[in-house]
Amino acid sequence: MDGRFHPNERLVEADLARMFGAGRTSIRAALVRLDQEGLVHREPHRGARVRLVSEKEALEIEEVRAALEQLVVRLAAARITDADLEDLQAMLDEMRRHVSQGDPLGYSELNARFHQRIWEVGGNQTAINLLGTLKSQGLRFQYRTILQPGRPHRSLREHEAIVEALASRQPDAAEAAMRRHLRGVVETLKAAIARRAMPDGWGD
Repeated sequence: MDGRFHPNERLVEADLARMFGAGRTSIRAALVRLDQEGLVHREPHRGARVRLVSEKEALEIEEVRAALEQLVVRLAAARITDADLEDLQAMLDEMRRHVSQGDPLGYSELNARFHQRIWEVGGNQTAINLLGTLKSQGLRFQYRTILQPGRPHRSLREHEAIVEALASRQPDAAEAAMRRHLRGVVETLKAAIARRAMPDGWGD
């Protein structure tokens, strides 16, 4: 998730055991778990590699994530406390600083914490687990969206609208704000993918 291992990179059990100071049995069990979570691809007699998530799959991940997050934010709107709102407002203040300083990667890290905080407030553990897996699979594309020109400013406004809707304790309003935000994520990702597909210079 932090980019140490790249898509399609081979994962050698002996090397991983030395790197993490763990036994081969533990490493093998971890690779099995990562395979189940869609982060690693294991082949019989050929070992494991970091799984490459295609652009098509990344879009599908974001679409599924959007449906789950709309459910979760509805639950959060009915359960949110003043202390929860203070936490989210504090994150928004930090996000504004990162935008004003031109730091999209720092903003992106806070963005992830912001969404996870809403998941926690919503309290549906099954949804939290599924969203965590989807986030891990789509992480490489998260940075591609936030680096698009103008996206941090638009994203910040969308997050402000989500907090405003949560503060109103109205599930419909919270769901609508989250839907608008994640529609923006999907559309930005589509544009980024289309720009990569163009001949050099066409995406300027």
